[in-house]
Amino acid sequence: MPKDLCVCDDIARDEQKITVKIDTRSFGKEMTVIEGLSDDVDLDELSSTLKTKLACGGTAKNGQIQLQGDHTHRITDVLEEEGFSRNQIEVQN
Repeated sequence: MPKDLCVCDDIARDEQKITVKIDTRSFGKEMTVIEGLSDDVDLDELSSTLKTKLACGGTAKNGQIQLQGDHTHRITDVLEEEGFSRNQIEVQN
Protein backbone atom coordinates (compact mmCIF):
# COMPACT_ATOMS: atom_id res chain seq x y z
CA MET A 1 0.00 0.00 0.00
CA PRO A 2 1.32 3.50 -0.73
CA LYS A 3 2.52 5.27 2.39
CA ASP A 4 0.10 8.21 1.98
CA LEU A 5 -2.88 5.82 1.87
CA CYS A 6 -1.81 3.77 4.87
CA VAL A 7 -3.93 4.20 7.99
CA CYS A 8 -1.48 2.27 10.19
CA ASP A 9 -0.40 5.38 12.09
CA ASP A 10 -4.02 6.40 12.79
CA ILE A 11 -4.86 2.92 14.09
CA ALA A 12 -1.70 2.84 16.21
CA ARG A 13 -2.54 6.20 17.75
CA ASP A 14 -6.07 5.13 18.64
CA GLU A 15 -5.14 1.85 20.37
CA GLN A 16 -2.49 2.93 22.89
CA LYS A 17 -2.40 3.44 26.63
CA ILE A 18 -0.39 6.64 27.14
CA THR A 19 0.91 7.64 30.56
CA VAL A 20 1.89 11.25 31.31
CA LYS A 21 3.78 11.99 34.51
CA ILE A 22 6.02 14.63 36.08
CA ASP A 23 9.62 13.76 36.86
CA THR A 24 11.88 16.04 38.89
CA ARG A 25 15.41 16.42 37.55
CA SER A 26 18.51 18.06 38.96
CA PHE A 27 18.14 21.47 40.57
CA GLY A 28 14.40 20.83 41.05
CA LYS A 29 13.53 21.19 37.36
CA GLU A 30 10.34 19.46 36.26
CA MET A 31 10.02 17.29 33.15
CA THR A 32 6.78 16.03 31.63
CA VAL A 33 7.38 12.42 30.58
CA ILE A 34 5.08 10.74 28.04
CA GLU A 35 5.32 6.94 27.97
CA GLY A 36 3.47 4.07 26.36
CA LEU A 37 3.78 5.18 22.75
CA SER A 38 4.08 2.27 20.32
CA ASP A 39 6.86 1.79 17.80
CA ASP A 40 4.42 2.68 14.99
CA VAL A 41 4.39 6.34 16.10
CA ASP A 42 7.24 8.56 14.89
CA LEU A 43 8.55 9.85 18.24
CA ASP A 44 10.81 12.49 16.70
CA GLU A 45 7.96 14.00 14.68
CA LEU A 46 5.51 13.90 17.59
CA SER A 47 8.14 15.34 19.94
CA SER A 48 8.79 18.21 17.55
CA THR A 49 5.07 18.94 17.26
CA LEU A 50 4.55 18.88 21.03
CA LYS A 51 7.55 21.16 21.64
CA THR A 52 6.17 23.66 19.13
CA LYS A 53 2.61 23.63 20.47
CA LEU A 54 3.69 23.77 24.13
CA ALA A 55 6.54 26.24 23.55
CA CYS A 56 9.16 24.21 25.38
CA GLY A 57 12.28 22.17 24.86
CA GLY A 58 12.53 18.43 25.07
CA THR A 59 13.68 15.19 23.52
CA ALA A 60 12.51 11.78 22.36
CA LYS A 61 14.55 8.84 23.60
CA ASN A 62 14.19 5.36 25.06
CA GLY A 63 10.62 5.06 23.78
CA GLN A 64 9.39 8.14 25.61
CA ILE A 65 9.07 11.88 25.08
CA GLN A 66 10.48 14.25 27.68
CA LEU A 67 9.34 17.87 27.72
CA GLN A 68 10.83 20.59 29.87
CA GLY A 69 8.38 21.93 32.45
CA ASP A 70 4.99 20.84 33.77
CA HIS A 71 2.53 20.49 30.87
CA THR A 72 0.03 18.11 32.48
CA HIS A 73 -2.75 20.71 32.28
CA ARG A 74 -2.52 20.99 28.44
CA ILE A 75 -1.01 17.73 27.24
CA THR A 76 -4.29 15.81 26.94
CA ASP A 77 -5.78 18.43 24.60
CA VAL A 78 -2.65 18.60 22.46
CA LEU A 79 -2.35 14.81 22.16
CA GLU A 80 -6.03 14.62 21.22
CA GLU A 81 -5.41 17.18 18.44
CA GLU A 82 -2.66 14.86 17.18
CA GLY A 83 -5.08 11.94 16.83
CA PHE A 84 -4.78 10.12 20.15
CA SER A 85 -7.93 9.06 22.02
CA ARG A 86 -8.63 11.07 25.19
CA ASN A 87 -9.78 7.86 26.91
CA GLN A 88 -6.35 6.27 26.40
CA ILE A 89 -4.39 9.12 28.04
CA GLU A 90 -3.73 8.86 31.77
CA VAL A 91 -2.20 11.86 33.55
CA GLN A 92 -0.55 10.97 36.84
CA ASN A 93 -0.11 13.64 39.48
